[in-house]
Amino acid sequence: MRALALYGAATLGSLVLTALAAAPTGAAGGPGGSPEARGVALAAQRASDSGTSFGPCPESEQLPEAVRCATVKVPLDYAKPGGRQIGLTVSRLKAGGKDPKTKKPVARQGALVYNPGGPGASSMYFPLVSGMPEWRNIAAAYDLVGYSPRGVARSAPLSCADPEDFGQAPTQAPVHPSESYKKERIARAKTYAKGCARKAGDALRHYHSLNNARDLEVLRAALGEPKLTFMGASYGTYFGALYAALHPSHVRRMVFDSAVNPDPAQIWYRNNLDQSAAFERRWEDFRTWVAKHDTTYGLGDTPEAVQHSYAKVRAELAHRPAGGRVGPGQLQAAYLQAGYYDDVWAMRATALSEYLKGNPKPLVDQAAPRPEAARDNENGTAVYTAVECNDAPWPGDWRTWDRDNTRLAKRAPFETWDNAWMNLPCAYWTQPRQRPVDVRVAKGALPPTLILAAERDAATPYRGALELQKRLPGAALVTEEDAGTHGIGGGANACVNKHLETYLLTGATPVRRAVCAPHREPNPVSLDGRALPLRGIPAAV
Repeated sequence: MRALALYGAATLGSLVLTALAAAPTGAAGGPGGSPEARGVALAAQRASDSGTSFGPCPESEQLPEAVRCATVKVPLDYAKPGGRQIGLTVSRLKAGGKDPKTKKPVARQGALVYNPGGPGASSMYFPLVSGMPEWRNIAAAYDLVGYSPRGVARSAPLSCADPEDFGQAPTQAPVHPSESYKKERIARAKTYAKGCARKAGDALRHYHSLNNARDLEVLRAALGEPKLTFMGASYGTYFGALYAALHPSHVRRMVFDSAVNPDPAQIWYRNNLDQSAAFERRWEDFRTWVAKHDTTYGLGDTPEAVQHSYAKVRAELAHRPAGGRVGPGQLQAAYLQAGYYDDVWAMRATALSEYLKGNPKPLVDQAAPRPEAARDNENGTAVYTAVECNDAPWPGDWRTWDRDNTRLAKRAPFETWDNAWMNLPCAYWTQPRQRPVDVRVAKGALPPTLILAAERDAATPYRGALELQKRLPGAALVTEEDAGTHGIGGGANACVNKHLETYLLTGATPVRRAVCAPHREPNPVSLDGRALPLRGIPAAV
């Protein structure tokens, strides 16, 4: 899904399985289960018996001493649970705090496991949210647990290319690519897919969403939790939904923040097309806001005028990269973030404004690739590619990609082709294709769950939240109206946060659906840091 995640960095299945609704004995490893299902049960029992020993975190994690780390072993191939094991790195901050009213210690409710999405993102940082007021009460009741999924960071890391080659800049990013440019990108996609196969070998086929859900079951057991309390954002909602379908009796509470559309027909080719269309709407939201603050930025007083300013910068960078490192490709990547998070709008608008005034430094600071991040970025892209390509069938004929994206780019030019290039290696993938699991749970088989969604989210369009709610009976949906930030739990909306906290602390959800007014619009800030009066929407309460 190419999602960026809650604080930092948005897939599916293995085998031709249909998630058994009421009591998935086979999926959990009962007598009628597949070899993989029996492997899950065996690995979970093994993890439960051995437990998990937490100690100091490696310096590379840059976590405070109060946060402790561990490694949880899971089978690379669940059909062979006695074979090669890989280690998932895990971080934990123990629950602790007092009730602000009674001043008595808060009763511990277990571990809250968090995944920020991707695929390819780590949540090792998650325990750090304990210091934020939005999470304080939750951190008092729960151990906050983050981890790196298989393939990510130190968890049996995947790589498909040399990080130095991967991070080359500047690059082009034509909105309407020529035939010669398309041929160049096809060649690059083929090379990248071959690089994944060469570097990972036979292990590559085991990096997919169903194995991420299986790993979550082993992690639950390793933490000593009889039932799982889990919060997933973006892609994390997808394999969280897989877990809920496969292990409903092992679910305690589950939050789906910015939900991926789990319809098997959407995984993943069509979901990415829908995402590109949604980014066009969100890009217009950004330009509308910039136009509203034309006295601050001078980029135009209509969305069309702001687009003209952006196109002018893009054209200049194509001929003369800013700082020698920022071309149209780096510009696109930086401004794509404005489609995810409106808290970067002021920074991005300032960078455009200053560039057109002859000062490229803010743009270079925000858009130039950082050499120190090259390895992590390459690793994250490798995991993203492996999971999405392994998860489902993709069109293998370039003509299908060309037709669909050419058509879409006529009405949604902002992100369409860049999204296509990101996923094109899947057209030339050499690993076995999976069939997406049909995520469904029988009525009464799953405890109440909570879905959070912003109405104008581009990375995971709102329709996905509605589809997920249909497939998980008893799920409640909280919608932030007329807002588009991706990953809203614990963020800027007090109304959303109240529903999240109430659910995690008490299990109570709205009857079926609840609506929150949007959070405040960003405050335009000039380059010298002086805030200007807000002309926006009142904060939600």
